[in-house]
Amino acid sequence: MEFSALDLTFDVCIMSALLVLGKIIRTRVPLLQNLFIPSALIAGFIGIILGPFCLNWVPLSSQASSYAGILIAVLFATLYLGRRSQGSFKEMFRQVGDTFMLNGAAEILQYGIALILGGILIATVFQGITEWFPILMPGGFVGGHGTAAAIGSVFEEGGWAEATTVGQTFATFGLLGGIISGIIAINYCANKGWTTEIRKVKDMPEEVRVGLVPEKDRTPMGENTVNPMSIDPLAWHVALVMVAVGGAYLINAGLKILFPQVSVPVYGIALLVGVVLFALLKLIKLDSYVDQRVVSRIGSCATDYLVAFGVATININVVLQYWAIILVLCLLGFVLVAFYFFYISRHLFSDHWVERGIFIWGWSTGVMSIAVLLLRVVDPEFRTTALEDSGFAWIFVSFIDIALVTFLPMFVMQGAGVAAGIVCCLIAVAMLIATAFLYGWRNNQGVKVFPKGKKA
Repeated sequence: MEFSALDLTFDVCIMSALLVLGKIIRTRVPLLQNLFIPSALIAGFIGIILGPFCLNWVPLSSQASSYAGILIAVLFATLYLGRRSQGSFKEMFRQVGDTFMLNGAAEILQYGIALILGGILIATVFQGITEWFPILMPGGFVGGHGTAAAIGSVFEEGGWAEATTVGQTFATFGLLGGIISGIIAINYCANKGWTTEIRKVKDMPEEVRVGLVPEKDRTPMGENTVNPMSIDPLAWHVALVMVAVGGAYLINAGLKILFPQVSVPVYGIALLVGVVLFALLKLIKLDSYVDQRVVSRIGSCATDYLVAFGVATININVVLQYWAIILVLCLLGFVLVAFYFFYISRHLFSDHWVERGIFIWGWSTGVMSIAVLLLRVVDPEFRTTALEDSGFAWIFVSFIDIALVTFLPMFVMQGAGVAAGIVCCLIAVAMLIATAFLYGWRNNQGVKVFPKGKKA
């Protein structure tokens, strides 16, 4: 059947209705509030039940599953568009060095372990399954629905039609399991007296649990940087983002002609085009008219639709086909996250290890918003510097993230997945050792025991 603009409109309208329904349900169901289940995830699950693979009551088009791959390009286009310098590179790194090293090592290690153990499992237990499979676990866990869609789209171009569905499944299990397991870990740490700011979920502000901001606490989402008589401020920012996205697709089409054997992810190109576009705006003195808060909201909006479409279009038949290896890799992912929290974070962070570590827990199983959500449970007033340090560290970690998502799928498609996993593990271990030497290794009481002779 021919796909039309009306089909696209109906898809967006249907998903918008499901997002509204998901939000209403979240405001009325205490269990969903206490587990902090995002409205987009609820919308996605409703979409699965009502969609073509279950009841078939919601007429999503055949192209709905491809929207996640497009929306991730929109998200990446917003990452650096409008971002301004926050001090010298050296000074920023000095302040957040240990946070950067531990956050970066967590991501690299998850990819490395998944590629190695996943490769071994496919060679011995799950023979016949493509060796591209294992990378989708960390792609969905630490990467979230966006990265899962990005890697899945690369594999689909390489001939594996089910890749995006598998990636979205991992992302969904990671997001849901990460929230629940994170809350369990927080309660355990609170009972042990390890948290700096003890907090019970039932005592969280209604704004956080329900997700509705009281009028007295509302803040503006951005500024009107241009006069609406010339162009609407939101239209101005959306236009900039879409120029970056469109430029990325044009460049990708040209690269396919020049290098037909090489698959370059569109989302990576979109980020670079966004950087170049903002540099050009600086050149013509228009950069001050780009509000990063508005750009971020556009990216966040794209993420909500990305998650909803990604979950709603999961092919249940594909999940059932691969249920065993999906379950094993998901368990591997959660065991790794728990080990990293209770061992690595506890011994390497110089202070507030629970607060800093739980941020990594949320980020390693879902998205940045889940990391912030879990952090707010244990540090509701953000009295520690965990959020600030993690935000600065993300500037550096994002380069690692982009490199992993851009190049690892290429190595995997060339049959070098296990070798790439070994390299990732070596890099992660080197980062952890360097952190121990630079910032110290602490015992269970938080006292630095290595290296000796240096002040804590």
